[in-house]
Amino acid sequence: MELYLDSANLKEIEEGFKLGFLNGLTTTPTFMQREGITDIDGTILKLSKMVPVLQIEALGDTAEDVVKEARRQLDLGLDPQRTVFKIPVSLEGVRACALLRKEGFLVNVHLVYTLQQAYMAMHAGATYVCPLVGRLQDQGHDALALVEQCVEAVDRYGYDTKVMFSSVRHNEHVRNAINLGVHTITVPLKVLKSLTENNFTTVGTDQFLRDTRLMTVRVKEAISGVNPIVSADANLKDAIVKMTEFGFGSVTVTDTDGTLKGVFTDGDLRRLLQSEGEHILGKKMGEMSYKTPISIEGGALLNEAADLFKKSSVDTILVTDNGKPVGMLDIQDLKND
Repeated sequence: MELYLDSANLKEIEEGFKLGFLNGLTTTPTFMQREGITDIDGTILKLSKMVPVLQIEALGDTAEDVVKEARRQLDLGLDPQRTVFKIPVSLEGVRACALLRKEGFLVNVHLVYTLQQAYMAMHAGATYVCPLVGRLQDQGHDALALVEQCVEAVDRYGYDTKVMFSSVRHNEHVRNAINLGVHTITVPLKVLKSLTENNFTTVGTDQFLRDTRLMTVRVKEAISGVNPIVSADANLKDAIVKMTEFGFGSVTVTDTDGTLKGVFTDGDLRRLLQSEGEHILGKKMGEMSYKTPISIEGGALLNEAADLFKKSSVDTILVTDNGKPVGMLDIQDLKND
């Protein structure tokens, strides 16, 4: 099934065709008017150089007028093998279709709302016949039944015509088109971008990324921010200021030679205030007793840190470099950036 983009927005068109596999672009005078385009011919010529196949409107009161307009547009420099002329279905429209097809030009008979209209276009040799699904559904009609009937007519009678599913409003329309066996669909960029989205896929991809990160990233590469450190001769008030300044729930305490003495946490602070009161704010950090902190070398993989978090049930782990503190690893640091 061919996949077309339906747009006149240059940014959307550039974005869509970066995919590298769209078959072409459909556009309308209405799209161009909405985009504020005034140089229609210049825009058509520009678009023709951006896309593999361009489908553009050829309008006129009579079949001869339509053919004349198509030839005028080709004279702009369009490639007849990569240009499809869109003609609204009417008696003069299908006659114009037959005339253009006899000259080897490509034609899309569109604005189709009935099987009879589609039949006339097919019999006139239309390259494409284009029912407007969204518009039909807006009016309460069974648009999908019409599309199915068009596909069946092509198959039953062997017409060399592709049924194009158009006026696409949402992702479900694309599924409908696939199930109905249409030959072509044209969709707006918003719908196109939604076709690969699925919550389960997102969850699975995120899991793969997290697991890959655990196996490839070193602890020292995942440390967030700068490690707050205070010396043993600093008082508790200084430590609190340092914790607040860095937004950490803990501070590393070192001796004068830089060796680790311990880790002081906001939990330790609460316990001290409850047991000893506010006068402890002047207490030296070296006067306090510390448990041996949970630590890991910066060169270890995050996998090891994840195991350590599970075993110790802590939220932060001290990171060291040859035994000297260099940072704190928070459990949130295990997640992707």
